[in-house]
Amino acid sequence: MADITISGPDGKMSAYLALPKDRAKAPGILVIQEIFGVNKVMRDLTDGFAAQGYVALCPDLFWRQQPGIQLTDKSEKEWQRAFELYQGFNEAKGVGDLIVSLEHLRAVPQCSGKAGSVGYCLGGKLAYLMATRSNADASVGYYGVGIEKALGEAAAITKPLLLHIAAKDQFCPPEAQAEINASLGRNSHVTLHTYPGVDHAFARVGGGHYDKAAADLANRRTAEFFTKHLG
Repeated sequence: MADITISGPDGKMSAYLALPKDRAKAPGILVIQEIFGVNKVMRDLTDGFAAQGYVALCPDLFWRQQPGIQLTDKSEKEWQRAFELYQGFNEAKGVGDLIVSLEHLRAVPQCSGKAGSVGYCLGGKLAYLMATRSNADASVGYYGVGIEKALGEAAAITKPLLLHIAAKDQFCPPEAQAEINASLGRNSHVTLHTYPGVDHAFARVGGGHYDKAAADLANRRTAEFFTKHLG
């Protein structure tokens, strides 16, 4: 597990790389951050995917604003800073950074060349956009924010996409969920799972809305999905 540097068209960004043990070659998973940066939560998730047997890489998408920032969800000041970074985030450039990072991941010597993406919160929408704009082999989004605003891109999805939706998500209200289900439910490449009674970030361990039962179910579905499409 190490911090590395990735060169992109606009400059250099850092990323956290975790390698699986006892595997000469393994598929890759690009882990896409929440609004708190590549913090302990994201590093633990990246380590977790490596422990499952993947080459896992989590790039710093806020590097243009504040490189290397690592916030928590434990104080109002950090929440305010996280929302500032989110509001200042250039989505198109962020997707570009992810596409560059995906190619970097595929070039890691331990990577088999097959690689997918998984994202949370902000990263949940970006995982959806990786399904519409990149050649990722499979993508998973947890409680993505704003997917309903990009449903016009749904026709571009040609690889498997799994979305986990929190029924009580304060950032994805019922009307938005209905739009997502109506638009994506007809796409044979897309699998949608809604989790009743849980709020945004239900899978963030230690978070205020963490729900172990829902998180365990979602994580199991994610593991099975990646085994099927990347294994």
